[in-house]
Amino acid sequence: MDENIYQAYEDEIQALEEEIWLLTEKYEDMRQESTFFSDEEILKSIKSLERETQEETKGHESLSDLKAQLESLETDLSFLMKFTGFQFTSHSKQTVERTRNRMVQKHRLSGKCHSLSFQLEFQLLEMQNNEKVSAVVSDLSIIMESREDSNVSKFVSSTEEHGSLLSFFRSLSTYAEWYEHRRRTFLHFK
Repeated sequence: MDENIYQAYEDEIQALEEEIWLLTEKYEDMRQESTFFSDEEILKSIKSLERETQEETKGHESLSDLKAQLESLETDLSFLMKFTGFQFTSHSKQTVERTRNRMVQKHRLSGKCHSLSFQLEFQLLEMQNNEKVSAVVSDLSIIMESREDSNVSKFVSSTEEHGSLLSFFRSLSTYAEWYEHRRRTFLHFK
């Protein structure tokens, strides 16, 4: 009988440890949730950070090195935006479920590709088995500017059904680039 009491206590301790771990993870997720910030807020934060680093650079990297790194990152971002045509305007994520080897997050993403606006909502399920991590996209919802082109609406429906983000971004990039060429051509003839 004494062993049953000890086992019950051990089970209760293990359940409490699991609950503490889950609450800690939930707290960390809430702290790290990404939200949309305007360009003005980002610039204010950068300037504030620059002022703080000017005061705290003693014994650390020089301010000029940090500025060079920032300029390099801005150049890389600018290149990627010009190369792909994508400009993301907002992103938010919310953790829906989290256990030791499984996490479900809900993402909202909006932006433009050349002149076409889009919004995405999807859930990302990440599962970890041993050292391997797999991710699955589900509940994909795509909202684009209303276009009369039925092929685009068919493509969006097919992409939502298959949950293929990669094919969406690849195809949108190509379509938006040619859409811009067609638009400029028609403007030329008007």
